[in-house]
Amino acid sequence: MLPRTVLMSSFFFLLAFVTCTSVPTTPTSPDENATEFIRARCGGTRYPDLCYTSLSGYAAAVHHSPLKLARVATNVTLARLRALCSHVSALRRARGAGHVATTLRDCADELGDAAYQSFYAYRTTTELRGLESVEEPEVAWWVSSAQTWMSAALTYEGTCSDGFQNVDSGGTSSVEADVCRRVGKVKQYTSNALALVNGLVDGR
Repeated sequence: MLPRTVLMSSFFFLLAFVTCTSVPTTPTSPDENATEFIRARCGGTRYPDLCYTSLSGYAAAVHHSPLKLARVATNVTLARLRALCSHVSALRRARGAGHVATTLRDCADELGDAAYQSFYAYRTTTELRGLESVEEPEVAWWVSSAQTWMSAALTYEGTCSDGFQNVDSGGTSSVEADVCRRVGKVKQYTSNALALVNGLVDGR
């Protein structure tokens, strides 16, 4: 295994490529046994229906690997975050100036930070590929890092939506409602991904 400092350096190099763009996440052909495996693992998440519908299309790639499932879940979350970041940035440009525009800018920044955290978590699960046991101390360290980064992503997402509570727009605007709804959905994806990462060490 490469020294931890070398692997962490690779993260910062790859971070330069993280932008508010979509990530290719193409589902593969389904496998009945694998989809049932995904359904069972999703049963331990907070949003099991969303978990299953968003990940079952990757059954052939996941097969029966909790690690591969966690990796796909973090990648799907990252794609959702990047798409939402682009959406919020476009709304901000359309608003021009003002309190709402400022809040949208801050929200886009928070979502960008959340995307960075999800990216780190995805890279961490990628580094675990090929290792046989998540009980090994070194592997447990990587899983713990992924848990921390996904938890941080949830915090950034919450900060984005919380920012609209301080905006005096004469009531809930359509822009505010749209962003908060979309952020709420992304938080569900992030929560599920975190649960699946937790499952790597919790034995679920």
